[in-house]
Amino acid sequence: MTAAEPQPVSVDGLTKYYGDVRGVEDLTFTVDRGETFGFLGPNGAGKSTAIRVLLGLLKPTDGDATLLGRDVTDRAELRDLKRHIGYLPSDVTFYDRVTGAEILEFFGRLRGHERRTELLERFPVPLDRPVKAYSSGNKQKLAIVATFMHDPELAIMDEPTSGLDPLVQNEFYDLLGERTAQGRTSFFSSHILSEVRRVCDRVGIIRNGRLIELDTVENILAEGGTVVTVRLAEEPSAAALEFPGTAHVERQDGSYRLVISQEFDSLIDRLHEYTVLDLEVREASIEDVFMHFYGEADDAEGDRPAAPDDAEGDGPAAPDDGS
Repeated sequence: MTAAEPQPVSVDGLTKYYGDVRGVEDLTFTVDRGETFGFLGPNGAGKSTAIRVLLGLLKPTDGDATLLGRDVTDRAELRDLKRHIGYLPSDVTFYDRVTGAEILEFFGRLRGHERRTELLERFPVPLDRPVKAYSSGNKQKLAIVATFMHDPELAIMDEPTSGLDPLVQNEFYDLLGERTAQGRTSFFSSHILSEVRRVCDRVGIIRNGRLIELDTVENILAEGGTVVTVRLAEEPSAAALEFPGTAHVERQDGSYRLVISQEFDSLIDRLHEYTVLDLEVREASIEDVFMHFYGEADDAEGDRPAAPDDAEGDGPAAPDDGS
């Protein structure tokens, strides 16, 4: 990326409150050109709130955000910006009485449609039928075509594979990979960890509206280290098996599951106190790392009440272009 090119996504101290209810607070991160960035967290964590602020659909309480160098709170800049981005929600809403062809013609007039034919071959839908007759999968495929047919510089997606069967999901992952190779940028929220590991360069993990981890997928997995499952003749508490280098310990159906960071000597020392009946050691997965952040009870601040728009994914297939 040259100095003259703005970062596709730049967020500094971004905060959104609904009265006393926190949507997101003090989010700070950037996304580089050509990067596929995963915004990771369970439903209600604040992912949709952050995306709607980035799209100019919600006004931030505090902080700054730019997309492709445009201020998302400036209406004139936002209008120009939306010709260069695509938005794909998880729960797509179209006018039911119009056909798929009419939907694509409308968005094509707003932003262009140079990739329409190619994308319809990859994500076929019955264009001559009214949208109300579409299955959820066909609605999502129509939204994919509408989102990407103008070849946007930046694509923002909220749970983009919702409603897609595995074969279509794979085609969609191929599309994201092609965008990365072409220097296009993709930003998407997800709670499907397998797809994050497959397509993302970096991830941000959000919890209770706050960013708690920002790193490459490889580094996050490396920090998780190793998962140990052990069955003991004795029945100590989970806390009794903790030692320095342990990320997480839990008891499950008579066995103990430990996530550790390659501290094998300490593991052996601790297990030496007990009678080991069975032991399994494997590399940590991203699911294990995710449970490290979310598997335990929330801290002293307590569970965050769900913000009004934390139901993941509603809204139109693309935001109002201001045209």
